[in-house]
Amino acid sequence: MTHVFWKSFGPGLLWAAAAIGISHLVQATRAGATAGFALWWVIVLALLLKYPFFEYGPRYAAATGESLVEGYRRIGKWALWLYVGITLATALIIQVAVVLFTAFLFQFVFRLNWSLAVVAGAIVAICALLLGLGKFRALDLTIKGVLALLAVSTLVAAFVALPRIDAATLSPWPLVERGSVTFAFLLALVGWMPSAIDISVWSSLWTLAKERDTGTRVSVDHALLDFRIGYVGTAVLAFAFVALGAGVMHGSGTAFSPQGTAFSVQLVHLYGESLGGWTRPVVLVAVVTTMFSTSLTVIDGFPRALARSVRVLASDDRAVGRDEVPIYWLALAVLGVLTVAVIALFSGNLTTMVDFATIVSFITAPVLGYLNLRAVRAPHVAPEHRPGPKLVVLSYVGLVLLGGTGVVYVFWKLLG
Repeated sequence: MTHVFWKSFGPGLLWAAAAIGISHLVQATRAGATAGFALWWVIVLALLLKYPFFEYGPRYAAATGESLVEGYRRIGKWALWLYVGITLATALIIQVAVVLFTAFLFQFVFRLNWSLAVVAGAIVAICALLLGLGKFRALDLTIKGVLALLAVSTLVAAFVALPRIDAATLSPWPLVERGSVTFAFLLALVGWMPSAIDISVWSSLWTLAKERDTGTRVSVDHALLDFRIGYVGTAVLAFAFVALGAGVMHGSGTAFSPQGTAFSVQLVHLYGESLGGWTRPVVLVAVVTTMFSTSLTVIDGFPRALARSVRVLASDDRAVGRDEVPIYWLALAVLGVLTVAVIALFSGNLTTMVDFATIVSFITAPVLGYLNLRAVRAPHVAPEHRPGPKLVVLSYVGLVLLGGTGVVYVFWKLLG
């Protein structure tokens, strides 16, 4: 890899950090605990069908020098307004789910007697302080260290758990016959596997932020290589978490608790049982830093996207300007306060809230995927940088399958 690539390396890891969180720690582990390895095909299908829509973020940014927000505006104001509407409808739900789980983990690991809302407020404040003092460079450097720690600990744990996995669960058919997994859980698993399509916009913005930070223009080839490293990493870790659930909990008669505190304890013990008690401190650091990094990217991502959207809608000026900064901090503050307020009032179970957030992401995925496809195939994108025929076909297959399944789910809920 060239020196130029290493200077531009990072946005793909930020994307991975945003993706490796609840989708992996909660949903993938639950999938393994519930069904062994029987849901491997669901994860592969999700990774395959959603890949193009995530790739279009860095591809578009590197090819045009602008983010997908501007790409939506070029399609028409209706497209950007649609994106803003989806973001406003889902931002709080997603951020609450992520920060809530992170707060549960912080309470357990650090043995805090503070209320959940206070812990959540501290997490939001720490993230805001880090982003305020170090800006993009602090975000970039923090994530690189966290992901290295997470990858090593998780892969070792999964390797130790592999011999315990029941080979019979590799086939999905007995699972289907028993009806062990609900349709709603399958949608929830796919909804954030590897993540919500929303973060493709963040990825395009992080690509541009990396360019500004290093003063180096990122080529399309380097941007795609950077992204693919992150994408493959999230795929490998997804199966590592499935292996942990399948090897330690599946068939044991123990199920994950829907209550956040109990779930956090079970998750940490899951690692401990695989690696041994001596690894507990490393496991605690890995799990906490994983969710903290996800919280950090989410708390940065939504305001960054909203700030750019507001500026483009207000001025139709596609150039980057300093007047995005106050909008960014206003959005971050409002979302932070609302997140803490919702957590203070919310005392239900964690997994229900996570499932709801991920199903919402599943239903909105085809809409955002379609906008990404339109943007990256627009006339102003150089022909050599547009996706090839195979990727375009895969995109349409993904839109049909994801959209069709979403419609079936909506009708199923309405008629049921």
